[in-house]
Amino acid sequence: MKNKYIFGGIIIAVFLGIMIYLFTKTSIKYEDNFSNIQTKKMIKAAGTWVKDKGYDINTAEGTFSFFLKDNFGKEMQVVLRGSIPNNFEISESVVVTGKYNGYFFEAKSVLTKCPSKYQEQMKEK
Repeated sequence: MKNKYIFGGIIIAVFLGIMIYLFTKTSIKYEDNFSNIQTKKMIKAAGTWVKDKGYDINTAEGTFSFFLKDNFGKEMQVVLRGSIPNNFEISESVVVTGKYNGYFFEAKSVLTKCPSKYQEQMKEK
């Protein structure tokens, strides 16, 4: 009877250990200052698209690249393996998730924040 409790306690302890390990590995740091970005760490970075520099779609390599500027004026190039995100050209701000490799930011995902239709309705009133 005691062996069942010991075995059950070990299983629970192992399960909790795995959960804590996975939780610490999946936490992603959020950066709004590109000067603080370190290489090899998965992060989220927020900024605005530098429209003057445009964007590039490379169909041969399957990449989409653009320049992102933080709130302090620092710019970095972002490269996404995939297609241009929806509503990218009308976005107010952009949040990218990925890693900085020392030369450019390798994005795993790009989220765009677009102007709200409700803000336009408020301006009309």
